[in-house]
Amino acid sequence: MTDQYERYKRLIRDERLPVALVDLDAVDHNIEVLLADVRRHGKTLRLASKSIRCPWLLKYITEKGQGAIRGILSYSVTEAAFLVEQGFTDIIVAYPTAQPADCQLLAQLNDQNRRVAIVVDSEAHLEALRGTPERPIPVVIEIDLSYRPLGGRVHLGARRSPLRTPEAAVALARKIAQRPDLKLLGLMGYEAQIAGVGESNPFSPFLNPARKLIKRLSRPYVAQLRQRVLELLRREGFSIEVFNGGGTGSVAFASAESSLTEVTAGSGFLCSHLFDYYSHLKLRPAIFFALQVVRSSDPGFVTCHGGGFIASGQAGADRLPVPYLPPGLKLTAFEAAGEVQTPLRVPPNIILRLGDPVFFRHAKAGELAEHFNEYLIVRGDRIEARAPTYRGLGKCFL
Repeated sequence: MTDQYERYKRLIRDERLPVALVDLDAVDHNIEVLLADVRRHGKTLRLASKSIRCPWLLKYITEKGQGAIRGILSYSVTEAAFLVEQGFTDIIVAYPTAQPADCQLLAQLNDQNRRVAIVVDSEAHLEALRGTPERPIPVVIEIDLSYRPLGGRVHLGARRSPLRTPEAAVALARKIAQRPDLKLLGLMGYEAQIAGVGESNPFSPFLNPARKLIKRLSRPYVAQLRQRVLELLRREGFSIEVFNGGGTGSVAFASAESSLTEVTAGSGFLCSHLFDYYSHLKLRPAIFFALQVVRSSDPGFVTCHGGGFIASGQAGADRLPVPYLPPGLKLTAFEAAGEVQTPLRVPPNIILRLGDPVFFRHAKAGELAEHFNEYLIVRGDRIEARAPTYRGLGKCFL
């Protein structure tokens, strides 16, 4: 890791800090890891754009997938419109909307050259949509795959769709069939309690046994429910072109399911530090940000300028960025990572001088793009490109 530090340090010696960089050699490794099971089971992978937020990287990862990566799972209708401008033609908007402006834009995006579908889970979502019989809006029904033991009194998973039975999915499909301006494209079922939970989290190790148990108990339930929903819809005469599931943390599990046509991943290609905590994933860190050392208050301490890039979600230590290079640095308990400064404990064998860079890893892959206008795209000992992020292109999709 000392060699890696010196290599990155040389690469950014003329850059103004802070700076963010993406290592393409690591990205290439992660592409192969994540696609291994996808290819083995004859599936395709839909790329989660919110975990990348950089058109250059979205295109690079897609092209590197050589046909195994197909389509984008988008965050919002406005982001989907932007991605259409970037040349993407197969998009599913993963979150519903009821805003008239969104629904009008969605109707305009669909034509014979591109398909922009949206997830729905209620009649209210359908009522907001207005396509035309000539250009119907494709919709994807999302079913809830949370694990709900004890008769549903316990909810383990993301709170997303209210549709929890095959019959509920069929009822909504019938409503869609009554609308000539809508078209049922398929289904989505995201197993958040499996895909989004690392079972080897060092920041709360006492919870790891419970995480492992929940994932083990959830897997058969998730697979069976997806299969039951698909079978009932087909029996009722509905054609399902797309059935999307999975996430970076469950690509291997989801790819093996016969009911799914595709899986989704995004964060794993860049491997922010939350994805170190999945025991079965052998990914390489591929994205970093570098801060300048500006102070040394005491022996064994340095202070970096800035660095408070805290991830969304349940507050906790695992949402903080972690110092990565040089190895052995630690955040301080009192200040952690701050908006204006980040103090670090430095081990005796590491010498850092004022002006030296420290490389950090953030927790959630796509969120770093909200803080930087561009990523330095590096391979080996050279900078291959400067890739604008959404922010650098003047875009912010809330």
